[in-house]
Amino acid sequence: MSTEVKSGDEITGLAGELPRGTVAIVASRYNAGICDALVQGSVETLTEAGFAASDLKIVRVPGAWELPLVTAELLDQPAVIGAVTLGCVIKGETTHDEHINRAVSEAIMQLGLKTRKPIGFGLLTCNTLEQALQRSGGTVGNKGNEAAEAMVELLRLAAKLA
Repeated sequence: MSTEVKSGDEITGLAGELPRGTVAIVASRYNAGICDALVQGSVETLTEAGFAASDLKIVRVPGAWELPLVTAELLDQPAVIGAVTLGCVIKGETTHDEHINRAVSEAIMQLGLKTRKPIGFGLLTCNTLEQALQRSGGTVGNKGNEAAEAMVELLRLAAKLA
């Protein structure tokens, strides 16, 4: 049995009020130039959405592996309403990248489910440096912008669902 959805029934976070609070941007220092561009994209998106610079807490970690732990610490703070995680893992000669990518991705997802706070996921998992450059402001855009946009949309959506 199929039910027809009317346009008035759809709820999205594409527009609406933003809650007050701090947004944490947790970014890797590894592959610094790429991660710096991701941070810049996230900051631009968040300020355009209406967050003041004072609402943003940028925290740098050594690499992608450390993203979940530090994000968890920040999301435990009542003032922090959401986070954007940013990093870049580029495939090398071994399967090390696959283990890092899988573990970090799963941990970030579990953290969002546990805290019920939105997390924008901006971990680049690229085969080459060129792919990473194209995803951090090149021809494919800036995944830092996209991760921040997703987090903002979820903040707005959560306010509507409450």
